[in-house]
Amino acid sequence: MSENKKTEKIVGVKGMNDILPADAPLWELFENTVQSVLKSYGFQQIRTPIVEPTPLFARGLGAVTDIVEKEMYSFVDSMNGDQLTLRPESTAGVVRAVLEHNLTYDGPKRLWYAGPMFRHERPQRGRYRQFHQVGAEAIGFAGPDIDAELIMLCQRLWDDLGLEGIRLELNSIGNAEERSRHRADLVAYLETHKDLLDADAQRRLHSNPLRILDTKNPAMQEMVNAAPKLLDYLGEESRAHFEGVQKILRHNSIPFTINPRLVRGMDYYNRTVFEWVTDQLGSQGTVCGGGRYDPLIEMFGGKPTPACGFAIGVERLLELLKANGEQYAPNQCDVYVVHQGETAQMQAFVVAERLRDAGLDVILHCAGATGAGSFKSQMKRADGSGASFAVIIGEDEVAAGTAAVKTLRAEQGEGSQVTVPIESVAQHVLGQILCDDECDDPTHHHQH
Repeated sequence: MSENKKTEKIVGVKGMNDILPADAPLWELFENTVQSVLKSYGFQQIRTPIVEPTPLFARGLGAVTDIVEKEMYSFVDSMNGDQLTLRPESTAGVVRAVLEHNLTYDGPKRLWYAGPMFRHERPQRGRYRQFHQVGAEAIGFAGPDIDAELIMLCQRLWDDLGLEGIRLELNSIGNAEERSRHRADLVAYLETHKDLLDADAQRRLHSNPLRILDTKNPAMQEMVNAAPKLLDYLGEESRAHFEGVQKILRHNSIPFTINPRLVRGMDYYNRTVFEWVTDQLGSQGTVCGGGRYDPLIEMFGGKPTPACGFAIGVERLLELLKANGEQYAPNQCDVYVVHQGETAQMQAFVVAERLRDAGLDVILHCAGATGAGSFKSQMKRADGSGASFAVIIGEDEVAAGTAAVKTLRAEQGEGSQVTVPIESVAQHVLGQILCDDECDDPTHHHQH
């Protein structure tokens, strides 16, 4: 190449985002909280592949849903001609795994998952083409009790995360037979108001009329509000199940409103459906959605097995945590080890390992592009790392068999520096940190 052509920069795929180190503490806070709450209800983690056979979703989600019609990333594997899809959601994959490995042979299972999903939709705030979900699936449970338990689990999660202003909306969409009676009446009703239907609704009129009830179009609200309500079509069993869920929630003081227009986008739901919604995120108000999907396992060729679950949109929930002013310190480490000269560097490695043996997080200063840097520039790094202490080793310290320990944060008495025998550094720093937790107590006397 004769002309000096600048290499073109490659950027990420639109709608698929990098989660940068500055955001990691918030993700970790969320993930750790979720994991501990799910564990406290006896849920076990399952991890399924990101790529599944395309028919899994076409069959499970229903061929006329938005997801299957226009949002899936599907492709043909050029090696063998297999039809594959990046998962747009996780329930179908979890159910496939449960069937394939016969997980319910010894009784019902409480499972949970976390990970990226993929949908080719228009990227907007809180809605991305690669997005993350955490969800739970309770498989093999038939009663209203598990529906209520899943809802209470969500409530505990919001409480543990310190989130306020998330409301529970509840509905029952009955069974297939009840829905088809309602559907016939609904289509007939909508036909008489055809002039009010927008293009989206016209398209769904015969393929998925329930979704029309979910419209956000203000011009259609009044007409939709007067439409036949599915709740009025519920038979005795469906009604009793729905009453059962409400009874447990009331007994546990979980507030909810019944929203008769609440439906789910997938074909496999029945009976209880619920959403947790908030007004703090603009129009995209749902942070968690779930419900019962008893027909799904049979649709996948298994024997009839009841099931219920929910999924949380992680990015959306993190937006909410930020809006609620969640403070998370991007503190990288406890101790930053500063050193000058080759023998000091060797000593610094040993000290850093001892500190880690003691359970501390340690950053050891390593050379940058322009070399190791002066003590001054290294101390600047130490300060920027968020560490509480700097351990300093130079030629003098090596000769004397000591290290200097400097306090970097105000709450530990910023700026004070002590010289400590090299073998006692870890003990000294640990003592300072532990004392810090107890020394606010005036009755606690510290011996120097």
